[in-house]
Amino acid sequence: MDNSSGVGVLDKAALVLSALESGPATLAGLVGATGLARPTAHRLAVALEHHRMVARDMQGRFILGPRLAELAAAAGEDRLLATAGPVLTHLRDVTGESAQLYRRQGDMRICVAAAERLSGLRDTVPVGSTLPMKAGSAAQILMAWEEPERLHRGLQGARFTATALSGVRRRGWAQSIGEREPGVASVSAPVRGPSNRVVAAVSVSGPIERLTRHPGRMHAQAVIDAAARLSDALRRGN
Repeated sequence: MDNSSGVGVLDKAALVLSALESGPATLAGLVGATGLARPTAHRLAVALEHHRMVARDMQGRFILGPRLAELAAAAGEDRLLATAGPVLTHLRDVTGESAQLYRRQGDMRICVAAAERLSGLRDTVPVGSTLPMKAGSAAQILMAWEEPERLHRGLQGARFTATALSGVRRRGWAQSIGEREPGVASVSAPVRGPSNRVVAAVSVSGPIERLTRHPGRMHAQAVIDAAARLSDALRRGN
């Protein structure tokens, strides 16, 4: 094998997984694609199935298993957090406002990274804070690209409307003025994973006195640029 690591069983397991990358395969298909003996291919596929790295489709063919998606998601989240620090610090420095990164978790959103304004009046959202999905520009971003049924459910009791979210999708950014908290304004933009799905929202927030009642005019471009840098890091995989 060209790609030999010196650990034969791992090399063969990697061959099986690589063969399934192009789609479902029967045992005969696996044998043909990998060059492995039939009993070896079967033994490895079943062992990988035990660890959920391989699964079966409705026809009983081997397919890539759910564990791979879980590991990929975890790797993506780690990459996002590893990149977030310097990106949020830069965003804070260019806007002069506190910057945050939010991910959705069920009916809530969680602040997973932040860079606080160093002095003066500021909107402080500590890392780990759980906020509702019913108000705020980050909630609008995390909701706007959801599939219709989930979007409809999420709008019940929300401080924003379907029309507002349509505008968010068109512009590519969201703003809120006193929506989550009186006196606080914010601007947010979507961070997209490799499949272009929205995986997080990057935001700046601060007092309306500084951000005005049109915070997007002041800060939308800086927030969009920060979101693009995070999206690029996820796509590059480093």
